[in-house]
Amino acid sequence: MISKVKNAMSSLVGGIIPHGHHHHQHHQQQQHGSAQNGGTDGLPPRFPYSRPEFLDLTPELLQYSTEHASRPVITLKRDSRLQWRTGYAEVINAGKSMLNEDQASCELMYVKKISSKHQRSSMLLEEGGDTSGIPIHFWGVFDGHAGSGAALMASKLLHRIIRDRLCDVAHLLENQNSPPPICLAKNGSPFQAEAKKGACLDGEDQDGPPDEPRFHMEKDISVESLVMGIIETAFKQMDDLIEKEKESYSISGGCCALIAIHLMGKLYVANAGDSRAIIVHNNEPIPMSNEFTPESERQRLQYLGFLKPELLGNEFTHIEFPRRIQHKELGKKMLYRDHTMSGWAYKTIVEDDLKFPLIYGEGKKARVMATIGVTRGLGDHDLKVYNSNIHIKPFLSCCPEVKVYNISEHKHGSNDVLVMGSDGLWDVTTDRDVADAVSTFLSGREPNDPMRYTLAAQDLLMRSRGVLKERGWRLPNERLGSGDDITSFVIPLAGAELET
Repeated sequence: MISKVKNAMSSLVGGIIPHGHHHHQHHQQQQHGSAQNGGTDGLPPRFPYSRPEFLDLTPELLQYSTEHASRPVITLKRDSRLQWRTGYAEVINAGKSMLNEDQASCELMYVKKISSKHQRSSMLLEEGGDTSGIPIHFWGVFDGHAGSGAALMASKLLHRIIRDRLCDVAHLLENQNSPPPICLAKNGSPFQAEAKKGACLDGEDQDGPPDEPRFHMEKDISVESLVMGIIETAFKQMDDLIEKEKESYSISGGCCALIAIHLMGKLYVANAGDSRAIIVHNNEPIPMSNEFTPESERQRLQYLGFLKPELLGNEFTHIEFPRRIQHKELGKKMLYRDHTMSGWAYKTIVEDDLKFPLIYGEGKKARVMATIGVTRGLGDHDLKVYNSNIHIKPFLSCCPEVKVYNISEHKHGSNDVLVMGSDGLWDVTTDRDVADAVSTFLSGREPNDPMRYTLAAQDLLMRSRGVLKERGWRLPNERLGSGDDITSFVIPLAGAELET
């Protein structure tokens, strides 16, 4: 098996795989049959292939969006208007997969108290319509790999899972700026909960039964911390749901997930994967996410391999070396590092060191177990090392990193935006480049132009895609443009004021 992995990786690191490929080439080919309306397992798709509903694409335009040769830029219609006048643009890859594996969602929902278990169980598939409660704005970018199934499912359901979890604590959110409620202790005597807690230690709020406690506040926590925890656990719930539904549906591949939520004056940005979000404020970029790759999470992955060597299948070593070790180098000194180290040291090479490295390659070509180039995301439950029974999912985390930006504490102009994009946007573009491009573009547009943010998203996308020339898609400096699927949101931070 090792020789097969070595051959696969030699091709991969040699640059055969197009820019932005998250998976081993074999895995992509294996999943092509499941990318459209069903899988090779004979199961129906959980959701048929589509583009985001807010694009309102006709069947003809849907087909047009899949043209790999021309790679048309797909944007919102002129008469469309997403929440906050959000801008959006997308383009398919240059041929690495049959369909666009990126997905996106943009939703306005409302957090309200749930009055019954029946209401709670029915809300997940509910389309909405009730505008009572606390408004929550949601944006999501889901960068699929090895098929669009997981990305499609996450784009349809993750926001609803988060909404439902927020509804469970709606009384805490409502009480944030209200007088503390009067609650009943177990002995029946009334007492007043602290305003920070917003709930009783032993009982429900006034509207709930006092003998069925749901929340026990062992310590004071902020609403911000509570919302962050809800987002984190919602990602886990989404990942579990994908695994469960794979028993009945074809859900191909996995996806990186990047979301932004505006709730009660704060922006929560959660990222699991290598998509990226930045705030552009006064022409300056403010990073709102970190990329999770084999390089950035090397020590976490190595530590897991050290703790549970059985996950390595006796084929891989958790220790990293600068290059592959040759059999003739047994007994010699070689640079290495493990999960305890940030630097490098020397060790004497032993037989176990001849195994294939858990992490191999550098930069965008680094892979976990010679297979996948991202270390966080949703799905990938069936992913195995090529021609083996070694599962990779234990090394892949569905947990996002959540960052918070308090919009209400800053004054934002019409050119201040949150830019969200799949890695296809960022592969050839830096934070600084994006900030400069967005600021320059928006400065040249009328502030009241309803299409200004969509046109800005389109401009960003075309800067990363480049122009098709004899030697492929090229940027103005003749560097290779992004050949990956590209998705971009441009969200005005003064969006709430723009809608009034």
